[in-house]
Amino acid sequence: MSSIKQATFAGGCFWCMVKPFDEYPGVIKIEVGYTGGHVEDPSYEEVCAHHTGHQEAVQITYDEAILPYRELVEIFFRSIDPTDPDGQFNDRGETYHTAIFYHDEAQKAIAETYKHELEVSGLFEKPIVVPIVAAMAFYKAEDYHQDYYKKNRFYYDRYYKGSGRKNFLDTYWHRNPYKEQELKEKLTPLQYQVTQENGTEAPYGNAFYEHDEEGIYVDIVSGKPLFSSKDKFHSGCGWPAFTKPIAPISVYEKEDLSHGMHRIEIRSSYADSHLGHVFQDGPRETGGLRYCINSAALRFISRDKMKEEGYGAYLNLFN
Repeated sequence: MSSIKQATFAGGCFWCMVKPFDEYPGVIKIEVGYTGGHVEDPSYEEVCAHHTGHQEAVQITYDEAILPYRELVEIFFRSIDPTDPDGQFNDRGETYHTAIFYHDEAQKAIAETYKHELEVSGLFEKPIVVPIVAAMAFYKAEDYHQDYYKKNRFYYDRYYKGSGRKNFLDTYWHRNPYKEQELKEKLTPLQYQVTQENGTEAPYGNAFYEHDEEGIYVDIVSGKPLFSSKDKFHSGCGWPAFTKPIAPISVYEKEDLSHGMHRIEIRSSYADSHLGHVFQDGPRETGGLRYCINSAALRFISRDKMKEEGYGAYLNLFN
């Protein structure tokens, strides 16, 4: 039986639903389009006129042997407001309703279980209203909608912030779920200072600045994968430097005006740990970004230990 599967999610404007899944290990292809309606192969204009019953959605082709469906469901929920029955943020109406469209009974069961866990978690005061329904015909949207966040970065960033999505995700999803005493017992004083108090370790003498072993770097607090040695480079800055995170959703950006400077802070999405900053003086051939990260915010998993420690799905990064 093939491990290549499809997953379909509606999460409001489909421009904002590609980046969370993009470049994630195991994701083969992402397309934006329309589903859930009653008109064959509708146009964007027809869907936006609310006459076809369709929702904007993303359809993801993925390798289940690498990427479990539950992980996709978690990424989906962490990219939306799951309590809004009438749309997402500034986008209102049926076109922007949320939904999980399952392709088999296994996907349905996983989605229902995750939704129930979220309902009883107490994270949201309002009910979780995302429907879980059988997949219907999916019609690929016009080419100019595909990979919109890459083709139109300035307009995408402005829309992502202006629509209210970024503020909501930062407020409700990018929160530290750990108790202070728990973290003080788990972390060293330096790790606590860096991740919980926005500290900065000393340059050059830290653990991973000149570290060249093959493997992945995970969040010292949550254990979620953050960076790969494949994307690490020697920048001369005194701290570990990476050209990109393993997946865009693993980190988020926050404006930092401390110390009389204007910088972009990088924080871990799943634990809200302070990691470091991102600068635009990285290698041009890889996009020009330099993620300058504190070693104290990271734990390294060598390639030969990744499967043993539960990170086997990320071994494909080194193939």
